[in-house]
Amino acid sequence: MSFYDVLEKINIDSFKSLVDTREDRDVERALTKKSTLGIDDFASLISENARRHYLREMVAISSQLTRKRFGRCVNMYLPLYITNLCSNKCVYCGFSVMNKFKRVVLDLEQIEEECVAINKMGYKNILLVSGESERKAGIDYFKKVLPVVKKYASYLQMEVQPLSTEEYAMLKELGLDAVSVYQETYHKDFYSKVHLGGKKADYKWRLETPDRLGKAEIDKVGIGALLGLYDWRADLCATAMHILYMRDHYWKTQLSVSFPRLRPAAGGFEPTIPVSDAKLLQIICALRIFDNELDLTLSTRENASFRDLILPVGITAISAGSSTEPGGYAHKGENLEQWTVNDDRSVDEVVSAMEHNGFEAVFQNASTTYFSTTT
Repeated sequence: MSFYDVLEKINIDSFKSLVDTREDRDVERALTKKSTLGIDDFASLISENARRHYLREMVAISSQLTRKRFGRCVNMYLPLYITNLCSNKCVYCGFSVMNKFKRVVLDLEQIEEECVAINKMGYKNILLVSGESERKAGIDYFKKVLPVVKKYASYLQMEVQPLSTEEYAMLKELGLDAVSVYQETYHKDFYSKVHLGGKKADYKWRLETPDRLGKAEIDKVGIGALLGLYDWRADLCATAMHILYMRDHYWKTQLSVSFPRLRPAAGGFEPTIPVSDAKLLQIICALRIFDNELDLTLSTRENASFRDLILPVGITAISAGSSTEPGGYAHKGENLEQWTVNDDRSVDEVVSAMEHNGFEAVFQNASTTYFSTTT
């Protein structure tokens, strides 16, 4: 039994009408409910009715819940791209094998050089990111990479191709703390239309990855959908289902959710249904109200003014000074970016903006900095 089996029993397109038919009483019930919220409640919180008539109230509730659970600390992390080599044919991704450009796999010396540059920026929370290539950047490569990076990281995360339970357990022994694996879209048929080849085309293998991570007892698991790839109503409700499932089956595992919006990349794929700034604000509030314990992450895909605006509402982790090209910290501009960075401020500039708004940037261990407070 896995989340794949759960999702196979429903038609996630039915979530579209569920969201669209939410009335005032449904939204009010979700906002005042004391017990665990269900999918109907979440659908109410992301509805157009909620955005038009209750968004101000949602912002206030979300901000209060975030401060109560996480205080005013915000974890700072930095992605380290170790390869842009990829065997997948994803129509929306700059790293797709269909795009012709110089491919690179960083060797251990280059990775250490990147880690030194990252530490100089103040970071100890490092997120390893790669294209998906089992032959040149698979488990054997990761087993060599992790001991190098762990020397420079107090908290080590990965966003790479899905692995087996045994492989995750092996990497945990080498210091792995967290893994993010985004489904991109939970809609099975549409998934096949945008993943044309490679291991990532295996919808079931990817969807069952959080189950394998839970079984391997990885400290934190990140899930989510690429907003704009398919209909956000279906994908967000499926994400909410996934959250409930993970809470029920792997209660020891922390959960994080990211909500990246589709951005320009090599290949020219355009969003199917774009998500506006106001809608993303609503989505962040809805997720915080739906599950008070979630880590909510906001990357440099978003522009500076929007990130500053949205941070107090529910965000618990952000990046700053990011590069999405392999080797981009020590040798900027030599390789292709995976996607365009929209907040290009320096780390000091982002931290200064955070402090101006009364928040503390935390660069150390992401699993131990949070505390409950009413301030």
